[in-house]
Amino acid sequence: MSTWLLRIGMLLWLPGLIGQAGLEVCPPPKAPEVEIGQASWYGGFHEGRLTANGETFRMRKLTAAHKSLPMGTIVRVTSLRTGRSVVVRINDRGPYMDRRVIDLSRGAAQELGVVRRGLEPVLLEQIATSAG
Repeated sequence: MSTWLLRIGMLLWLPGLIGQAGLEVCPPPKAPEVEIGQASWYGGFHEGRLTANGETFRMRKLTAAHKSLPMGTIVRVTSLRTGRSVVVRINDRGPYMDRRVIDLSRGAAQELGVVRRGLEPVLLEQIATSAG
């Protein structure tokens, strides 16, 4: 009979121990946020001017403008036409044209191979936010 009580006691005590030991089941990681649309790029005229987050725009850096993503967000931009991709950091606001979802710096546009085309259908995947 004491073995039976011991087993019941273990069943009642063990779940509390697991929760206290930090072995709780964690939710699965959140899937990256995605967006599809047109990418454009900007460069020369804006070189040296301040971006929306207050830093100086350098067209050869891998940065971009987005309408709503938090400043500092890291985004993978993939061309739906070629499959090439580039990772950029959001440091500006825009674009302000219909169906455009991101404005790439000239450096990012070169990495993606879209400087001559000007516009490119892309997939945006949010990799990280400024908070980590």
